[in-house]
Amino acid sequence: MQRLKISNISRYFNDLRALSQHRTSSSVTDDLCNQVLVEGKANSRMAILNRPSALNALNTNMGAKLNKLFKAWENDPNIGFGSGRAFCAGGDIVSLYHFMNQGKLEECKDFFRTLYSFIYLLGTHLKPHVAILNGVTMGGGAGVSIPGTFRVACGKTVFATPETLIGFHPDAGASFYLSHLPGHLGEFLALTGAKLNGAEMMACGLATHYSVSEKLPLIEEELGKLVTDDPSVIEACLEKYSDLVYPDKNSVIHRIDIVDKCFGLDTVEEIIDSLESEASLINDPWCGSTLRLLKEASPLSLKVSLRSIREGRFQTFDECLVREYRMSLQGVSRLISGDFYEVSNFQILNKHV
Repeated sequence: MQRLKISNISRYFNDLRALSQHRTSSSVTDDLCNQVLVEGKANSRMAILNRPSALNALNTNMGAKLNKLFKAWENDPNIGFGSGRAFCAGGDIVSLYHFMNQGKLEECKDFFRTLYSFIYLLGTHLKPHVAILNGVTMGGGAGVSIPGTFRVACGKTVFATPETLIGFHPDAGASFYLSHLPGHLGEFLALTGAKLNGAEMMACGLATHYSVSEKLPLIEEELGKLVTDDPSVIEACLEKYSDLVYPDKNSVIHRIDIVDKCFGLDTVEEIIDSLESEASLINDPWCGSTLRLLKEASPLSLKVSLRSIREGRFQTFDECLVREYRMSLQGVSRLISGDFYEVSNFQILNKHV
């Protein structure tokens, strides 16, 4: 089996650091009590991720805190809706690596069970939720944002599900929401790990609203004044500060026809063959860059992820999370493949986080 390319893995972690460098600060503590902060105004509550030195990577403690908060808010008649603000680079690979290295499978189970339970709670919450996507929103970071009622993207938003690059699969509910995107865009994003900006998220439905970054404080201030649990009132507030935006001419959004033609095929091999055929017929650098992403990913992860998206298209949200939980435990068990463990080891040794 083709090995994951170290240069590609290095680029992935370097990209994360570059995208989030301006947000990190060693002056902010990462102690357990302060990893999730809460701000409350009038009828609303806001959860703020607070592990900047780890790019706000989600761990078991944060998942448990979010679960506790959102359950309490759902049952409190004085709270009309909740919101969240932060960038998030995904799940805490460092913690998972240490669990795997020490043979602590139960801790791995608890990690995924806690985070997936919160994601299910968010996706089925009885009260509206507003996610303000002010920065990197990748992997698990998307999982704790996309299932909510409203998702506000901005000029700093960077979305991706890059799990095939690290020997894993798009999880945290990704097989559900990616499979419901237009055409076969979900397969493209799941397999390549390609990034989308805020305008592209808005165009494909991953975001419900778009506002320029300078307006985000105004949105938060306005939301804090609301005394309601009526989604239409909250939406009107978001619309007030929304901006009209379109993907640029080089965006994958303008290549939906070729995405559907290639990524709608049955197997990874057919997808790659089709892209190679298109690359020989048309002079479009996009075909070459897409092929490079596919050929640098974990071959097994590509096959697993393609099947996951295809199954997710015919499953409910909770069924997708249950299946992803089982898949994730297989991924960390190393019984079938050691790709994810090897990438995590590479990250630790090179101190990328």
